[in-house]
Amino acid sequence: MVERCEVTRGSISFAGLVLLLLITQFGFVSRASAMSAAQGDRPLVGDTISDDSLRPGDLVRLVIWREPDLSGEFPVAADGVVILPKIGPQRVVGRSESELRDHLIEEYRRYLRNPSIEVTFLRRINVLGSVRNPGLIPVDPTMVVADLLALAGGVSPDGRQDGIELIRAGEVLTANISERTRVADLPLRSGDQLYVREKSWFSRHNIGGVIVSAALSLVTVLVTVAVTN
Repeated sequence: MVERCEVTRGSISFAGLVLLLLITQFGFVSRASAMSAAQGDRPLVGDTISDDSLRPGDLVRLVIWREPDLSGEFPVAADGVVILPKIGPQRVVGRSESELRDHLIEEYRRYLRNPSIEVTFLRRINVLGSVRNPGLIPVDPTMVVADLLALAGGVSPDGRQDGIELIRAGEVLTANISERTRVADLPLRSGDQLYVREKSWFSRHNIGGVIVSAALSLVTVLVTVAVTN
């Protein structure tokens, strides 16, 4: 009877030690993850755009009602000029959408009667990281980040949908970017990158679930052995 009690207490003590080690380990991982998340959620730093003017490398989307031959998307050259049908070179850098629209209406009055014109500025953004089809995408300010990810084929299975960074010239400008973030709320410029981070190694391989399952199985076996003895 004494030996049976000693075995039981020893087995349960060993099981308790295993659980204690697991709790300690996962507590460390959780603290490390929290620290990493805190570092990745720093406020937006560095360069921001204080206006909505165009820059070289951007695109002008021009829609003229009932004039499909004059409509289209036109790139802004390094000198800040865009070449438009009929009216030729137009300097666009430094102008807002409304200013450029008013200017183009006056220019096209020479050829059209009461032209109705829509102007949209597009930024060319690299969507990189854990997406299925990384590459350069023209970005409409009416989009949300989910739209950009969809154009890049969606987030890959190893990607974090809550781990999206804005990168410019090698500097990470983090702003807690999520799929619901509006493009208009981000200080995007042509050449910027939206980078989707990978899940952690533990998350990708579901190591946490495997360890917990194994630990529970071990505890069950130990308790069963202890009771039967």
